[in-house]
Amino acid sequence: MRRAADLLALDPLGPMGIGPSEHTYSGTGLLALDPLSPIADGSNSEHTSERHDMRIVVVGGTGLIGSKLVTRLEEAGHDAIAASPDSGVNTLTGDGLAAALKGATVVLDVSNSTSFEDAAVLEFFETSTRNLLAAEAAAGVGHHVALSVVGTERLSESGYFRAKIAQEKLIRYSSIPYSIVHATQFFEFIKSIAAAATDGNTVRLAPVLIQPIAADDVARAVAQVSVSHPVNGIVEVAGPEQLRLDDLIRRGLSARNDPRTVVADPHARYFGAELGERTLVPGNGARLGETRFEDWLSQPATA
Repeated sequence: MRRAADLLALDPLGPMGIGPSEHTYSGTGLLALDPLSPIADGSNSEHTSERHDMRIVVVGGTGLIGSKLVTRLEEAGHDAIAASPDSGVNTLTGDGLAAALKGATVVLDVSNSTSFEDAAVLEFFETSTRNLLAAEAAAGVGHHVALSVVGTERLSESGYFRAKIAQEKLIRYSSIPYSIVHATQFFEFIKSIAAAATDGNTVRLAPVLIQPIAADDVARAVAQVSVSHPVNGIVEVAGPEQLRLDDLIRRGLSARNDPRTVVADPHARYFGAELGERTLVPGNGARLGETRFEDWLSQPATA
């Protein structure tokens, strides 16, 4: 079986969703998420009123989610800045942060580590988050938004998720008002999940519940959170339907004519962690995307 670190070029979502660069996020019932409109999830209106014409820095802004965020925010009239090593912004060393954050109202962090070795990924999230929060405090940023993963707190057997827990703790105890968005796994990373669980021609996965979501719906929800008031807590986002993890991957591979056999194994590990029935699904009140798995599979770009 190959290591997750060899397979995922994440972008937060670590095992959720990944992009090729060091700092990019390359992760029931239907509720449409209209572009940058408050999601009707029962939240207090204080937390969903949209603000306009903001300077928003997207750390990891060239990855799968980051690039979608930049486009969406620009179309809504905001000054969205894609910050990444390619643009001279390095959150590990701090290079370029002060200049990039000058005048920023919101910082959106959808960055990720290129290494998923336990010590390396912990070092990445702790160092980059500390540097980012310090730069935000100096620049007077009023809202820190971070993308993370539904179930993070239940996946502490995994070194990657221990690092995400550490990241979230730093955010919670900083002086910057914040919102942490927990998203479920992306449809776009079915192949990565399968690769991490493959042994020979067999893919072993626990037959637990999962509520996957399209990357477009993640970006829409994160953008909405970023232009609203900080919640100083966690917002969960998920797809419109619950599936079984093994069946999701089986159907995804079949749609791509992948010959591997998917086997349901209750003890199969998910990026190093054993799963419970509801480890990967959100709680009540999650904001739901509109894209169903079958509809996503039918899109030409997913074939």
